[in-house]
Amino acid sequence: MRLSPRLPRLCAVLTATALVAATAPAASALSRSTATGSALARSTATGSALARSAATGGQPYASYWYPDTILGWDPATDPDARFNRSRVPLRPRTSSPRLKANANARAGEGRVASLVSFAPTSGNPSQGSLTADYYAFTYWQYVDTLVFWGGSAGEGLILAPNPTVIDAAHRNGVKVYGTVFFPPTVYGGRIEWVRDFVKKSGSTYPVADKLVEVARHYGFDGWFVNQETAGGDAALATELRSLITYARGKGPTEFMWYDAMTEDGSISWQDGLTPANDAFFADPDRVADSMFLDFGWSAGRQRASRERARSLGRDEHDLFAGIDTEAAGYDTAVPWEAVFPSGRPHVTSLGIYRPEWTWKSASGPADFRARDSRFWVGANADPSNTSTSSPWKGLAHYIAESSPVTAKPFVTGFNTGHGDFYNVGGARVRDGGWNNLSVQDVPPTYRWIVESAGSRLTPSIDYGDAYEGGSSLRLTGRLDAVNTVRLYQTRLPVAAGTRLSVVLKTPQAGATHLKAAVAFADAPTTFTTFDLGATGGTGWERRTLDLSAHAGRTIAQLALRVTGSADAYDIRVGQLAVYDGAIDEVAAPSGLTVLGATDVSPTRKALRLSWTGAGRPHHYDVYRRDPDGSRTYLGATPNDAYFVPALDRAGAETTTTIEVEAVGAEYGRSTPATATVTW
Repeated sequence: MRLSPRLPRLCAVLTATALVAATAPAASALSRSTATGSALARSTATGSALARSAATGGQPYASYWYPDTILGWDPATDPDARFNRSRVPLRPRTSSPRLKANANARAGEGRVASLVSFAPTSGNPSQGSLTADYYAFTYWQYVDTLVFWGGSAGEGLILAPNPTVIDAAHRNGVKVYGTVFFPPTVYGGRIEWVRDFVKKSGSTYPVADKLVEVARHYGFDGWFVNQETAGGDAALATELRSLITYARGKGPTEFMWYDAMTEDGSISWQDGLTPANDAFFADPDRVADSMFLDFGWSAGRQRASRERARSLGRDEHDLFAGIDTEAAGYDTAVPWEAVFPSGRPHVTSLGIYRPEWTWKSASGPADFRARDSRFWVGANADPSNTSTSSPWKGLAHYIAESSPVTAKPFVTGFNTGHGDFYNVGGARVRDGGWNNLSVQDVPPTYRWIVESAGSRLTPSIDYGDAYEGGSSLRLTGRLDAVNTVRLYQTRLPVAAGTRLSVVLKTPQAGATHLKAAVAFADAPTTFTTFDLGATGGTGWERRTLDLSAHAGRTIAQLALRVTGSADAYDIRVGQLAVYDGAIDEVAAPSGLTVLGATDVSPTRKALRLSWTGAGRPHHYDVYRRDPDGSRTYLGATPNDAYFVPALDRAGAETTTTIEVEAVGAEYGRSTPATATVTW
C-alpha cells in the first residue's frame, strides 16, 4: 500500500528489526527492506516453513511462498498442509431492515473489507498458540471479507490464511482471502517475481492453478492481489488480467485487485476507478471480483468511480475505498460523507487497512476490547446510539449488522476464542493463556443494546468465568426497571420439538430476575418471554424451555429480559442454545495417531496428532489423562489433525494417554479415541 507521507519513519522501522517484518507500517505490510529474497530467506518459504517443521512434532505454520516455490507445493508432501485446512463452510447471513440497530445504517449497499495482519508472514501458527495476547476479532457482523494480510520480499510473497481465522470468519458468514504481494523495489521487490507469477505453460498459468488448488484445499475464498513492483509494461499488465480471468474460470476462487498497477504496466495509484485501471474490473471479462482503491480518494473521485463502475456494468459496491488505520486507528481522518453520505445511498464500499491497530496499540486486554468496541460500534458502546463529537462514529453508524444465525442448531457460550483458562461444561480443564479462533462462538449481533425506562444494566463479555471456553456473558448494575438486552438477530424456524436452552450462574442462590426473550418474524420487535426462575446454588444451572407452542413461526431475535429490583445485580449466562429434540448423539473419532513428537525439554513434548472423524462435529476436544484420573485440556479443532504445543509430564509417569472426543453441533460429546505417548 502506498504510504508515502510516512516513508522516512518506515525506513527507520524497517531497518531496526526484522521481527516487525510483515507488520511494520509500509507499502503493503512490507517486511525486511534489507532482505531482498536471498537464497537463505527463500529456502524457508517453500511451503509452511518446512525447515522449521523438519522435526515431526514441530509447530506448523500458515503456508507462504514465492511464485516459483508455490509450483512445488503438494499437500500430500507438505507436512503442515493437513494442519492448515478449514472444515467450516461459509454460512449464509441475514440482515433485516426492520431490526437494524442504527437508523442511519444501510443494508445491502456498501460493504466492508478488512485487511488484517495477525502476525508476520512467516509467523502465523496454524491452530492457535499458548497466549491470550492475540487479535481475537469479534465484530464480524460489520465485515463481508477479511484479507489475511502479509507477504514480504524476505519471507514470501504469497500468504495463505491459517484455518483458525477461516473457521471463525466462515462461522460468521465472512469470506477470507489470502494475499499475493509484489513489493515496491525500494522494499526488495523484483519485477522477475511478477513475470514468474504470470509465466505460462502452453495455454495454462501454473501459478494460477496453484492459487486455486491452495484455496480449495485449505477452504478459503479468494486472493487479494497487490502488485506494486515497478518495471512492468502493458504486456505484463495484460498477462496479469488474463491470469486472474483464467483462475476465476477454474472455480469459485475470487480475486480483489489493488489500485496500484495500471493498464500500461506502470505503478500509478489512481485513488479511484479510472480509464487507466478499469480494465482490471470491467465486464464482460469481469477480471477482478472487486477492487481496493488507494487511500487518496475524494468525494469527487468516489462519485466518478461509481459512475464509471455503472457504465461498465458493474456494481459500484464492488469498489472498496481504502482507509489506512494502521497508525492512528479511530483518530484517522476519513471523509465519511464521500463514501457513506447521510440519508443517501452508499457511493461505494469501504476497505479498512490494518484495523488490528486496536490490539497493537492497546496497553492490555481491557484496553484492546474498549478500543475495538469504539472502532466498530462507536464511543457509546451502543450501535443504536452513535452520537459523538468525534468524527469517528464507528462502523455501526453506516453498516447494518448481518447475522449468520440462520439455521439450527444454534449454540453459543460467548467464547471469543482466547482467554486465560478453559472450561468445559462449567469445569476448569486448563489454566493458562491461549488463543484459538476455531472455537470462537458467534458473537452477539448487538454490542450492546439495552432498552430500559430506568437504569441500564451493563452487559459485557466476562473473562473471569465460563461454561464453555474462556468467557461468558455477564449482566451487572443497578436494577430498578425492566431491562431488555437484545443479543442476536436470527432466522430460526420453530418446529414441534424446538427447544431454547439457557445456562446461567448467580453469586448466590435465589431469584435470577431473568427471562429468555424471543421475537418472531411476524412481529420482530415484540418479545415473548420465558421465566428462568431461581437458582439453587452458585454453580452453573441449565434451563430448557419448550417452544413447540410456536411451531411454524420463525425466531427473528433472541434477547434477555431482566425484571424486579436489586442494588447490585450480577448474573452470568454461560450458554444460549436453540435446537430440535434431544441433544444428538455424536459419533466418536477413531484411529488416533501420534504423527510425531518433539522433546521441548526433558518434561515437555510437542505433538502432531491425527485421527479419522465421523460425520461433521462442531469440533474435537483434545485432552491428556492425568495420573489421578482427571483430564487436562490440550486444545481443539474442527479438523482431523491437531498440533499440541505443550504436553507436560506428570511426575515420573512413563506414558501419557491422549484422548480426542468429538463435540457435536448441539454440544453433545462422543466417547474418546485414545493414543499413548511414551516418555
